[in-house]
Amino acid sequence: MSNNPQDKKFKKWLDILQQESWQLELIISGFAIYGLFMIIEPIELAGIEAENERNLYQIFLIRGLLISWYILTINLITHVILRGLWIGAIGLRYVSGDIDYDHLNYSPKFTKHLKKHVGSFDNYVAVLEKYCSVIFAVTFLLVFYLLGLLLIAFVLALLGLWIDKGETPEWLRIVIAVPLILFIVLGMIMTFIDFLTQGWLKKKKWTTAFYYPFYWVFKYLTLSILYRPMVYNFLDTKFGKRLSFIIVPLYLGVAILAGTGFSTSNYLDKELNSNSLTAGSDNYQDLITLNTSFADRAVIDSKLINNSFLHVFVCYGSSIEDDVFYFNKDLEPEEDVRGIYSPFSKGTISWSKKGNSMEEYLKTVEDMYTLSVDSIPYKPQFVLAQNPQKQLGFETYLDLATVASGKHILKVARKDHINDSIYMRTIVDIPFWYNPE
Repeated sequence: MSNNPQDKKFKKWLDILQQESWQLELIISGFAIYGLFMIIEPIELAGIEAENERNLYQIFLIRGLLISWYILTINLITHVILRGLWIGAIGLRYVSGDIDYDHLNYSPKFTKHLKKHVGSFDNYVAVLEKYCSVIFAVTFLLVFYLLGLLLIAFVLALLGLWIDKGETPEWLRIVIAVPLILFIVLGMIMTFIDFLTQGWLKKKKWTTAFYYPFYWVFKYLTLSILYRPMVYNFLDTKFGKRLSFIIVPLYLGVAILAGTGFSTSNYLDKELNSNSLTAGSDNYQDLITLNTSFADRAVIDSKLINNSFLHVFVCYGSSIEDDVFYFNKDLEPEEDVRGIYSPFSKGTISWSKKGNSMEEYLKTVEDMYTLSVDSIPYKPQFVLAQNPQKQLGFETYLDLATVASGKHILKVARKDHINDSIYMRTIVDIPFWYNPE
């Protein structure tokens, strides 16, 4: 069959598909909802890992994935509920036909009101059909909008990294990078205005002259070249325009509702961070599950310690390495290779140099940290290690032979600096009970 849009057979085939599309919608929605609930846990786990590692790029990506997940899940579940209601209405119509207001024998006032505001049953079925089809289409449009926004942010981040690189000549920054960033920022503002006003910048002749270049570039940056026909087909009706105004406030309302909770105390909070008065589960290895959480700053094996040695694991973060370079200038590489890398990246430290400097690196970390149980200080003897959650960090063992039984506080402190002033900063206080066997 010809796929020429002007062909009558092709149009007839599209009309048939249009009438039968609800079956495909339900199949896709069902499989999509199942898949979405399967992947939410890995996404949240990756988000926790990114926040623990302070990986800004991964945090940004995970946040985008989570927003996409919520958009897809809420819309598809709403679509399935409404489509189920539509199927029920179709079945009921087969049994009893249209609404017979005369047979209901209501008073004239109620009969007149119901005929005006409820109308025929066929109209009700048609409205349900319209909402179901539009919600299904809008779901994927919203995800494409978000992907376009993430792509623009990614381009801006790459330009920012390029500007910050010391190897980038000053003239290249001024001539190429800065104008590109200004162009993208201005284009984002204009595209957002055009989106909110439903194409106002495309309607006026005096705005077309300067907006068209931005539009031409941003149709690729926002990936709108893939879905523009759906957008314009959606906005060419009153129903589509009204719905587009409702979508943004609706999602803001859902976000506010999702952040609403109930507090049971003025002092006690379920979100515990370990200190001398509270014991957060993320600081005890036996309470951390492989699938739901990661170690927070530092961990010990358990709240109750029976052995004469206390195992301490201090989580690694990029800020630790910044301080290592501050306190030991000899370890600072000529080029910092942290961040995004590729197979074509250059400037990595050779294995021989890295191996020779590793011992000095660990000694610098040991000099930076002070571990103490109550008032008893310990000089840590760190080795590089990974915990069961595959987090990178430094581990050591503290001798508790001189420590009495009972409750104690492990204090993890690190040397830090503000300008040229050096001081000790408490990283975390972890309470535990010591009961030697």
